[in-house]
Amino acid sequence: MSSYEDRYAEWRRDPLGWWLDAARGLDWSRFPTQAFDAAQGPYGRWFPDGALNTCHNALDRHVQAGHGARTALIWDSPMTGRVQRFTYAEMLGRVERLAGALAARGVGKGDRVIIYMPMVPEAAVAMLACARLGAIHSVVFGGFAAAELAARIADATPKAIIAASCGLEPGRVVAYKPLLDAAIGMSPHKPDFCLILQREQAVASLEPGRDFDFAEEEANGASHPCVDVAATDPLYILYTSGTTGKPKGIVRDNGGHAVALHRSISLIYGLKPGDVMWTASDVGWVVGHSYIVYAPLLAGITSVMFEGKPVGTPDAGTFWRVCAEHGVKLLFTAPTALRAIRKEDPQGALMAKHDLSLLEALYLAGERCDPPTALWAAETLRVPVVDHWWQTETGWPITAGFREWGLFAPRPGSGGRAAPGYDVVALGEDGHEVPRGQQGALAIRLPLPPGCAPTLWQAEDRYRQAYLSTFSGFYDTSDAGMVDEEGFVWVMGRTDDIINVAGHRLSTGAMEEVLASHPDVAECAVVGMADSLKGQAPLGLVVLKAGAARDEAQVAKELVALVRERIGPVAAFKDARVVHRLPKTRSGKILRATIRKIADGEDYAVPPTIDDPMILEEIGAALGRAPA
Repeated sequence: MSSYEDRYAEWRRDPLGWWLDAARGLDWSRFPTQAFDAAQGPYGRWFPDGALNTCHNALDRHVQAGHGARTALIWDSPMTGRVQRFTYAEMLGRVERLAGALAARGVGKGDRVIIYMPMVPEAAVAMLACARLGAIHSVVFGGFAAAELAARIADATPKAIIAASCGLEPGRVVAYKPLLDAAIGMSPHKPDFCLILQREQAVASLEPGRDFDFAEEEANGASHPCVDVAATDPLYILYTSGTTGKPKGIVRDNGGHAVALHRSISLIYGLKPGDVMWTASDVGWVVGHSYIVYAPLLAGITSVMFEGKPVGTPDAGTFWRVCAEHGVKLLFTAPTALRAIRKEDPQGALMAKHDLSLLEALYLAGERCDPPTALWAAETLRVPVVDHWWQTETGWPITAGFREWGLFAPRPGSGGRAAPGYDVVALGEDGHEVPRGQQGALAIRLPLPPGCAPTLWQAEDRYRQAYLSTFSGFYDTSDAGMVDEEGFVWVMGRTDDIINVAGHRLSTGAMEEVLASHPDVAECAVVGMADSLKGQAPLGLVVLKAGAARDEAQVAKELVALVRERIGPVAAFKDARVVHRLPKTRSGKILRATIRKIADGEDYAVPPTIDDPMILEEIGAALGRAPA
């Protein structure tokens, strides 16, 4: 660990110089003379006088350096049975033309564009075309329902929406266009136009004057040059669940984002130009933004984009087939995927059918990986398995193992040690650091490093309230855990109502709003209970209104359908139970943490502020749990 400690100490001695040095790895139209301005924004801004273009750094500069023939993107789609490869020169040509098409219809610097697409190459092309113009993209995961999409349209007020006609799931085709039409109908803001990528599995009808064919627009677009933007200008908005149910628009700036992601590829993942990286995620999530599209291309490596599932497309050997066929050097996925694979192929028989000799490491994130899964992966793959911790808000890892500096010995259950730029501590309720090895609220000493969200979209006060108000001088991660004697960070759970379902952060508050809208529901609570496959799964408890003479099983079925309709299948809401009453404090606060412990079968202490302790036994009986 001496190498890590020495290198981390170098950042501590001169943090501003460290990041200015990292910035030299990119092309700037105006190199920053100042690394950080503490007077700007809620906590400061990085590279405040710099200017660059993210698309230029991801594509143009590699082509100009003579690497245009290198493969930039491999699209592997078991859903369609197709594999396509795109060189850096081919990607640049497509992005130039789409940028020209968008510009011809009035999209320019600072305009917003919503992208509502599945895992297809055109999603990456659309993101990069927006970056090329200095427009701000907001990718919305295709699994979200019309109401969720409408909320994002209303908040971002996009000039254009780029969507696909459909997405593909095992055994079914999900039509996106009806959801898009419904969302536009619900939103008070209407886009000027939409580009629709027609997929043969479900060709959509286009609304004359508003909807245009994506392929035709791209083919006819004139090549458009890169537009210089300030390092502090937004690159994208990515909406994440908020505790109020209203989505939070995480803003990512151009300069800090490009510097942090470019540096992370070598530092954390140990990759060099020409290597192949596969991040098995979705472009609708931050992991897909950072490590399917931007970081790999900024670093000149080859990125795999996968349209399929870890099991069922066609079997639990799919991941290993992709790694073998494309020479994947590093695989990055969520623990949920590994748990699903392990369940179907516990002995690794399907894995053994593929040549994985080029695979050097497996990285996991999105949720804490349970030690048995990490140990199984290490034993069967025989490569280092690195769990690392980060958030939508940070955009890149807070803690990790660092291949550039030599990996740490395995510590299953820990997310590694802090990356340069992050000073991670565990704080008590009084805001003071707790002793090493004791659990507290995990926080990061300000300022946050480059790449982290500097604000929320048009909601700076909400940003301060959500992240900076709990502990003075710190960013509150809303994760609970500890920092051990050697600086390894252990994330144990959430401190707010966000739960982690298969690596997707979802708001229990938003689900409660949906349950409460049912005409027979008087009150409700949603908690995240432990799930062996997904990490957490939402559990809804509802109290029916007096006189609601309904079959409880039917009500539960309606509630599951309602959440699916309002939030979408991504919520994975499948368990609703009718109870007679909910445990509360005397002031009326529902004791959600205690409900979760009962659901998970954990020991719990009866809270001293509880109104009626007998309710806890009733909840235990409803959940099939013995009294504590």
